[in-house]
Formats: sequence, structure tokens, C-alpha cells
Amino acid sequence: MSPEESAFYAGQVTLNSLVQNLLYASGTVGAILVVVGLLLIDAGTARRKNLFNSTIEKTLGFFLGFATYYVIGFGLWASQYYIMVDATMMDSLRDWWIGGGMTNVLAQDVDPAIFPGLNTFQIFVFFLAVFAGIINILLHFSVSERMTAPAYYVTCVVATVVSSYLSFATWGSVGPLTNAGFHDFFGVGFVYLFPAGMALVFTLRLGARPGMMAPHPRVSAYLAPSIGLCAPGLLLIFAGLPMVILSCLFFFDPEALAVSVTMADTSVGVALNNYALVWAGGAITGLILAYRSGNYAYTLLGPLAGYVAGASGFDVWMPWQAFLLGLAAPFAAYAVYEFTLKRGIDEHKLFPLFLGAGVFGMIMVGIFKAGTPRGGYLGIEEGAYAFQHGSISLLMQLAGIGACIGAGVVTAFVLSLILENTIGMRVSEEDQIDGLDHKIWGLDADVVTHADNTPRAGQTTATPGAGAMPAAGAPTT
Repeated sequence: MSPEESAFYAGQVTLNSLVQNLLYASGTVGAILVVVGLLLIDAGTARRKNLFNSTIEKTLGFFLGFATYYVIGFGLWASQYYIMVDATMMDSLRDWWIGGGMTNVLAQDVDPAIFPGLNTFQIFVFFLAVFAGIINILLHFSVSERMTAPAYYVTCVVATVVSSYLSFATWGSVGPLTNAGFHDFFGVGFVYLFPAGMALVFTLRLGARPGMMAPHPRVSAYLAPSIGLCAPGLLLIFAGLPMVILSCLFFFDPEALAVSVTMADTSVGVALNNYALVWAGGAITGLILAYRSGNYAYTLLGPLAGYVAGASGFDVWMPWQAFLLGLAAPFAAYAVYEFTLKRGIDEHKLFPLFLGAGVFGMIMVGIFKAGTPRGGYLGIEEGAYAFQHGSISLLMQLAGIGACIGAGVVTAFVLSLILENTIGMRVSEEDQIDGLDHKIWGLDADVVTHADNTPRAGQTTATPGAGAMPAAGAPTT
């Protein structure tokens, strides 16, 4: 064995690097808790006759995105840092595809002069792969019970590739849009706005579910099995995301200085308190909206709207500002939610939260934090990638919003044309009514979910369009 092959680089496995490895690993655990929370919400709100199928499709879609990200996704995202040092996207893909040299090597065998902090980058593959899967779960909320499984699984793979490229452009510190002034701390653009853009197309092409927006001859009501499961699901998401926030920070020596993923000045405490207060503000406004309207959905939509609105700026807001933003965000979600109900649009989750609160939050960052220095990379003092050479601007926030939503719209439109003319995309109305659990898996619900347009004694029916769930749901009263 040559000296080069037997070299041991202690600088890759220091105690300081281990602390950072554990920090980023905790972010992965937090992201998985978010997955569990989303599945709990789905389990509480999907129609009982589709309950297993809906949950298992989300789970398998998650792992399809997860695996696809390992194959190609991380190489796309990481290429922004390769390009920064005069390498290419292809160099990044060669290093970071599932069989790549940097993916399949022990950190202590790589000279830090060639690739410092390799363990952290390898852990980050896992971290971002979880979010690739989460994108597919979120997308499924908008097509659940209506899109066929083969069409959804194909969509999962394509969506992962496109969202990975979008993350290269919009999330980090030296991607094209980020470096030019677009600011997105938490990845709202490629994780939330992108699938919402896809939902704009899929929702129109798939149509409403029977009994969801209006009474149907064979479905007297769209009945959710256990709305109460949503609250534990919501709190699991709340519990997991603080660890994810830590993984959206870079830590540099000396003394582990924290800067955001966009290279904006921040600190761990301020970022976490901002997170806490947007939830609290959103919950308070959601509570008021829920009791004034008599619509339970706002009790869940409120805190989620606060979070989504604040996520793009957790690094730059101050806690009192975050609280005010959280208080205001549910009104943006409320406006979109009511708009969709009045027009009979069967999508009450991604649209109000992401196209409403998410866009609202990004615009607020562009207005009130314009001029905040960020971009580039710490240690670079001049040139296109100089540390904090750029600043937040409203124009770039609007450009980033348009790019993320537009990428979703174009992706879904192209996929729809292909799927509709090949394997098919829409579950038939008859199968939607009879339930996919029985049709696909031979499973039957333990209770009757509707009785040929005649409710059982003591059973309430839905007011069409009332009370739709923000993240998985169905209008019920």
C-alpha cells in the first residue's frame, strides 16, 4: 500500500468536527419527525376508505424522492460551491452521485486541503434527501385519492430532480439567484412554493373529489376518521423543526461563529426564538379566526401559516418582528383559503399555506429587510463570491418567488401531458367513491363511511366546502 493510500488526516475527525457532525445529524432527526407529523395529519383526515392507500403512497413517495436525491440530487445542490471555486456542475455530480468519490470514501482518508469537513457534507446528503421526500409528501396532499399510484410515483422522481436543481439556484449562499440577492433561510422556495406550483396544475386537471365540494348522489359527506390526530401531528412538526433550523446554519472557526445558509449575520438563539414566536403569533390569530368563523381548520392553519411566513427570514428577523409577522400571516392564508372554497377548488392545504403565507413572508423580508448584507462565502474578500457582497432586495424576492412557483407549474404541466397520454393520471370517480383501500389492497374500513346518501342516526354531514384541512384534509362539520 502506498503512503498516499495509507494516509490518515486527523484534521477531518477532530472533536470540533464531531460536534458539528452531531448538530447536522440532529437536523436529520428533526426532519424525520416532520415526516411523522405529516403522516399523522394524513391519517386523521384522509377518507377512511382511502386511509391506508393515502398513507402508504405518501410513505413510498417519500422514499422514492429520498433515493433519487442520493442518485443525483445532492450533486446538483452542491455544485454551487464547486462553481464558486472554478469547477463545474459535472465535477460536483461525479463526486456526489450515489457511486461518487466523495460519497464513498472515509473522511479521514481525504486531505482537508482537497475537501475540508467531508463528514459534514456526507451527513448533509441524508439531511437534504429527507426534504426531497418531504416535498413529495406535501405534493401528495394536493393529489391524494385522485392521482393514480403509477402517475404519482413517476411524478415523485421528476419532482426530486427539478427541486434539486431549484435548490442549487435558490438555497445556499452562492447559487445564481441567492448570490444575486434572493433570500430564503429555510428553503421555502424549493420545498414549499415548488410543490404548490405543481398543485396549481394538478388540482385543475384532476378535479374535485366526490362529496368534497358539493353533495354527490353516492357520497353524502366527505368524512374524516379522526381530526384529533392532527394536533399531535402538528406538535411533532413543531418539535422537529428547531433541529432543522440548526442545520440551516454554517459554523466557522474560531469559536464556531454562526451565519445563516445565505451567509447573513445571525445567531442560534435569535433564529430559534424567531421560530418559536411565529408559531405563537400564528396560533393566536388562528384561534381568533377559528372561533369567529366556527371553522376548526384555522386552529391548525394558523400556527402553520405563521411558521411558513417566518421561515424564509428566521435568520434576519428579530423576535418581536417575528411575533408580529406570525400574527399577520394567517390573514394571508385565510384570504387564499376562502378564495378556493368560494370557487369550488379542491385544494385547501398547499395554496393557503404556501401561496398565501409563504409568499407573504418572502415579500415581507424583501420590504423590511432590504439592504441586509448576505451572499458569497466567508473568507472570500473580493469578486463575485465575496462574503456578504450582496443584499436582500424586494425585486429579487419577487424573482425567486416567480422562479419557484413557475418551475412547479411547468413541471406539472409537462408531466400532465405525458401521463395523461401514456399510463393515465386520474383515478376514476367510481374508484374514488368505492375507495382505493379495497380496490388496490383488498382492505375494508371497520365502519361505514357513508350510507348511500343517507346519514346514520347521530351522524353529521358536511357543509360543502366548509372546514377543509390545511395540510391533508376534508371539509366536515
